[in-house]
Amino acid sequence: MHMKTQSMKRNSQRGAALVVGLMLLVVITILAVSGMNTATTELAMARNDQTAESAFQAAETGLENALNQGLFNTLAAVTLTDTAAYHDLNSTIAFEDSTLVPDRAFSLGVGSGISAYHFLATSTATSQRAVGSGGERDAGAVHTQAFYVVGPESSSL
Repeated sequence: MHMKTQSMKRNSQRGAALVVGLMLLVVITILAVSGMNTATTELAMARNDQTAESAFQAAETGLENALNQGLFNTLAAVTLTDTAAYHDLNSTIAFEDSTLVPDRAFSLGVGSGISAYHFLATSTATSQRAVGSGGERDAGAVHTQAFYVVGPESSSL
């Protein structure tokens, strides 16, 4: 009788090892799928960040190009447009106001015949992940810079 009891214990232990092994396999599979989902999300976040940085840099470039053109008009806004492979860029330079430059004694209202012409340059850039994509993963940036140009009083630039 003693032999029969030992034989039954060995058979029940063999089944327990199989169940434990399968449970560990399920846990490892769940961890692997979760890790893949996390990696996919992080990759999408990195792409979005890259697209936003690209739009930022394009807007900065548009602002610099607009200022380098030297098209400062007091009568009408000047607009520059540039379309690259993955960017749409619009830059505008608009006249705001003019003020007298004080003379050597720094007394306002009594100018030396020289005015400061104040402008506002605005650059708007849209960065696309793919040409003509127009998707929700595109990014945009707007940069503005105020500046003035010194010139003769009451003249148009």
